[in-house]
This record gives sequence, structure tokens and C-alpha cells, in this order.
Amino acid sequence: MNRKGAISILCLAGFAVMFAACGGGTGGNTAGSVDPNEAAAKVNGKVITMQDVDREVKQQAGGQEGKLSPLELASARLQVLDSLIQKEVMFQKAEKESSVPSDEDVTAEINKRKSQSGQTADQIEKAMKEQGVTEASLRDSVKKELAINKLVEKVTSKVEPPKDSEVEAFYNGNKEAFVKKKGVKLAAIIIDPTNAGEGDQTTDEVSSVAKANEIVGKIKAGQDFASLAREYSEDQTKFQGGDLGYVAQEDLNTFGEQAAGALMNPQLQPGGIITARSQGKLFILKMQERSDKDEPMTLESPGVRQQVIESLGNSRKQLLAASYQAVAMNEAKIENLLARKVVDNPNELSGARPAGSSTAPASNSNSSNSATNSIANATPAANANANAAKPTNTNAAASPKPAATTLAKPAATPAKPAATPANK
Repeated sequence: MNRKGAISILCLAGFAVMFAACGGGTGGNTAGSVDPNEAAAKVNGKVITMQDVDREVKQQAGGQEGKLSPLELASARLQVLDSLIQKEVMFQKAEKESSVPSDEDVTAEINKRKSQSGQTADQIEKAMKEQGVTEASLRDSVKKELAINKLVEKVTSKVEPPKDSEVEAFYNGNKEAFVKKKGVKLAAIIIDPTNAGEGDQTTDEVSSVAKANEIVGKIKAGQDFASLAREYSEDQTKFQGGDLGYVAQEDLNTFGEQAAGALMNPQLQPGGIITARSQGKLFILKMQERSDKDEPMTLESPGVRQQVIESLGNSRKQLLAASYQAVAMNEAKIENLLARKVVDNPNELSGARPAGSSTAPASNSNSSNSATNSIANATPAANANANAAKPTNTNAAASPKPAATTLAKPAATPAKPAATPANK
């Protein structure tokens, strides 16, 4: 069970707030055509161009940018520009604090993300080309992200651990949340018969079944499950050795009723293996631990005290980070030229979409774009989701993916823990 609960300083697939309904983009929408070198905004004299804005918008459109009306396009641009302004303000602060990474660090981070994307080099190159991302713009984006991350870590390092009295008060006020639910702790090796772009080694039913049987044989022969997961699993969980965390009994049906029953059957001992088919995928499941009833937990239960300490500390760090960014934004000289243009020309934005586009495009609908989105996109550090401070909910869904963190201001008070605290 994952107890990390650490503050999510940066989001790798951000800007989800605006684009859930209409995507965003440029492309074939001639009504939105602009000079790419035109200044969209200035931050302390540093120009953010329309090319910078439209590149970010295009990454979120998933190739559907031509379906937006001028009104939707303008709204998307303004949303992205606001984030770019915040990012530039924080990067300039990072430069003043000598928190900018070296070229070697940037290269290493890009290579790591490309590897973890599960995409081939050709797929990544194609996605970058489709989104107008160059190696130079990718390096610039990652450089700024790492710099902001380093700056926020430096700023929030001033936060001291909470006192024992604070920890006890937090626990006593939230006892109902500290319950270990009836369920199991699982790890999985996931085989996908389709080519889903997760580093798949199998792309059809026959090869998938054969590969799953081969892996089960290796497990029975005594090979390490986590190592096999890292080598064979066709899912992002392979990077955690297949760890799915703790899954409550009521959530086990995601693997099918038969598998759920087998996992809760006392005859299946910790370390036992079962197979299941769910969501069109083959699951090789390892039951690592089982709780046969809901169990109240105390501060002395494994992991609980540390979980409370992290929750309180992370809430304070988020508040400090948000306050630091607010001060930085207040001190910066910001000229939002794009917003000014909208104010000066309020009647030039049509709400009609281009011909043949009856509905707005979905965000990131093209799966080939996902690799570059996860590699290149970053939000300002102080806008990390406030919920990251909560203790991790261990009722994990099957085949979890790294979540995109939406932009939200952190809460002024510590967040209450999730219904089931983590417990390793």
C-alpha cells in the first residue's frame, strides 16, 4: 500500500480544466490565424509569443484544433496563456535563486520521460511533429519545469515537521477516516492484446495468451514477480513492479466476480497467483496481503503516524508554495496583450464552428499524442492540486495510470485523509 502522500509539485499533463469540453488548438481554423511571432504577453519584458501559446494549445487538441470556433479558440488561448505567464514568472524567480538545471540534467530528464512514455522513438517524433513541438521547445519546457520544481522545493524546505500534539489532534479529529478496509493488497502483470502504446510486446489474442502462460510458468519456477512485471507488463504500473496498492473488497469486481471471490477466499494465501480477464486485458494477479474485516487503526498502526505527518506537512508546503507564487505574480510586471486585444475587439469572436464540426473535439483524443503531452507539458509549481496532501486512497482501481493534476489552489487547512489510509 502506497503511503507516499507527497506534494505533487508539478503536473506533467496539465491544462485539463479548460480542454475537457473543447480541446483547443490552431491548425485549420483560419478565423484564429495569427502571426506566430506576435507578442501574446510580456513578463518583466520577456515576450511570450503566439507561437508559444498555440504550441501548448495544439498539444491539447489531439489533432482536432480545426474544429474549434473562433470563440472557443480564443478562450483556449487565454487559458493557456495564463498558465504560461505563471510559469514564466516562476522561472524568472528560479533564475534569480540559481535553481536552473544544467543541460545534462535536462537531457537526462527528457530521456527518462521518453522511456517511460511507452512509445517508440518514431511514435514520439511523429507526435512532436503533429503538435509543433521541436527539440528546442521541448528542452525549454522541461528546463523551466525542473527549475520551478527545484525552486519550490527550496522554498518549502523551510516548513518544519508538525509537533506531536498537532499530529495527535489531527488523528483524534479524523478517527473515522483511519480504517483499513476489508480487501487485498495486489500486484499485477498486465498483458494487452491490443497495441495500446504502453511498450506492448503482444498485439493480438493468441500472442497475449501465450505470453501470459509463459510468465505464469516463470513465476511458478520461482522468478521474482516484481522483476517480471517490470520486464513484461504492458502497463504503466510496470514502473512500480506491478504494484496496484490496496484494493477494497467492493472494488475487486473490476477483475470479474470469479476473480474477486478467489482473491477473498481464505484458501488463497499471501503470495498466491490468480489470472483474470478484465477491460479486454489479461491480468496475472499476486495477492500480497488480505484483510478479512474492516479494522480501525491507531496512531501506532504501521504507517499511520507518518501519514498524518506527511499530510500536515504537505498542506503547509502547498500553502507556502501558492503564497510564494502569489507574491511573485504581484511583484512581476505582466502585460497580457492577448487579453487586451479581446477587450478591445469583443464582437469579432464567432461562436460558430467550422463546417462539418457539429461537436467540439475531445481533449487528447489522438493516442499518438499522449507521449509528447506527458513529456513536454508542465504547470506552475505552486498550482499543484491541493488534494495531493491527502493520505493516499489505497482502494486502487485496476490498471491505474499516472493521473493528470488539475489546476487548483491549495486549501488553507490540512486536508482530511482518504477513507482508507495507506498501510504498508
